Amino acid sequence: MFPELIILRHLIQTLTVRWQALRADPEAGYSTEAVIVTALLAALALTAVGIIVAKVVASAHNINTGN
Repeated sequence: MFPELIILRHLIQTLTVRWQALRADPEAGYSTEAVIVTALLAALALTAVGIIVAKVVASAHNINTGN
């Protein structure tokens, strides 16, 4: 038998076992969903902080120090 076919057969068997395990436990994908939501919230928070910092720095540059 060709070595490539052995590798493909092993890959298909592994994917089949993992697919069956995921279908057996419907809550298995919850952690992935939680990670994605957390990452989106973190990105939004960083964006908000960046906007606030930009506005504060712009306001600080407009302060007249009398020079």
